[in-house]
Amino acid sequence: MTKNIIPTINISSIIKEGFSTPRSIKTINKIKNACIKIGFFQIIGHGINQKNIKNICDVGNKFFHSSEINKKKLSPKKWNSKNKNIYRGYFPNDVNGKEGLDIGDLKVTKKYANSTKNQYIEYLNLNKSIDKKSIKILSKYFDEIFLLGETLFKSVIKLYGKDINNSKKAFSRLKTLSTLRFNYYPNQTRPVEISKQDGVALGCETHVDSGIFTILYQDKKGGLQVQNRKNKKWYNVPFNKKALVVNTGRALEYLSDGKFKATNHRVLWNKTKRMSIPFFFEPSYDFKMNKSFLNKSSTKNDGLIYEKFLNKSLRKFVEYQR
Repeated sequence: MTKNIIPTINISSIIKEGFSTPRSIKTINKIKNACIKIGFFQIIGHGINQKNIKNICDVGNKFFHSSEINKKKLSPKKWNSKNKNIYRGYFPNDVNGKEGLDIGDLKVTKKYANSTKNQYIEYLNLNKSIDKKSIKILSKYFDEIFLLGETLFKSVIKLYGKDINNSKKAFSRLKTLSTLRFNYYPNQTRPVEISKQDGVALGCETHVDSGIFTILYQDKKGGLQVQNRKNKKWYNVPFNKKALVVNTGRALEYLSDGKFKATNHRVLWNKTKRMSIPFFFEPSYDFKMNKSFLNKSSTKNDGLIYEKFLNKSLRKFVEYQR
């Protein structure tokens, strides 16, 4: 479908003024409406400059165009028996038609990861495959995009009339399961699947995301589609070089007691090489998924810790099946 149902929201008022000015409150209500009606929106005025986005794209392209030997130095144990990492790292395109690189919080050291002994908190030694300048760019972008995720989540907390500093209870650097992912679609010779609904060839299957928000950079080649919840039709997410695409995930749907629903999306099959860079903004592994965190509830312990909540979600994704 060519019709654009994805709103573009300028969030500069929140970035510059905080969460309580009249302009900020107006912006927060736009975010609320987008989350309720569609579950997708584009943001401009987000504070991450175009140079930094270009730099992060250059890092991804350089990595994916390096040798297979170099890339597999970062592969999880499933694809490189010499490595100890289970979830973070590089997965090849024979998994689901695309190559990927999953990076956790770059503040996690080898010592910290070993002492934490959590399955998702892994130290990924990027120095094996990526130069120091590129690692510095990755670290800076992770810091910026994590802060942006916090800003969006604080906006949600503000909507519920709660203290925005409560976000610290849900998100902690080092403990966060947030992931910066690079998706690289090489020349796909065949689609990953054919949609049972409308017969369209897909480069990435229909799914919803697991976390609070996904914040995505998509290149101008596009391909991302969103399903309208009411008429079940699919709509393109248009490319906007100044915008980042945001969508709600299952964790936010749960915490909001179904108010902000995770939305089905997919990527069309395209033989042209392209790359997307989603950031999955996810809570700390030990965060208690209580609906009372946002809502008025008499029940204080009504949810799993986030690690177990995530375990259930990841079973559906072939690249995470171990």
